[in-house]
Amino acid sequence: MARSLVVKATAGADSPERCSQAFTVAATAAASGVTTSLWLTGEAVWLAVPGRAAEFSLALSPDLSSLLETLLEEGTVTVCTQCAARRDLSADDLVAGVQVRGAAAFVAEVLEDSVQALVY
Repeated sequence: MARSLVVKATAGADSPERCSQAFTVAATAAASGVTTSLWLTGEAVWLAVPGRAAEFSLALSPDLSSLLETLLEEGTVTVCTQCAARRDLSADDLVAGVQVRGAAAFVAEVLEDSVQALVY
């Protein structure tokens, strides 16, 4: 049985190394053929706004906008409903292909058989 990976990024530019690790692990898994879902919560939500991932910079780290593109092509990217609302963001404010879903969807996703969840 194939395993799936759910990665939850809880930090953005406020904790760049943690954020970069979440995107890098998720994109690597997706590019390797693993069914992958990236959830953006807290400050990581801003990275789903057009142009924000391109502004993100961390020495010796992959380009975040390229990682986001990989995830949108090979996996799924979801923004937390409450986190988006707290920042006055709606689905129309986000990169095409990014979903907005709530905690119930996250719980359902991580409780599926053969899913590994990681939180950064």
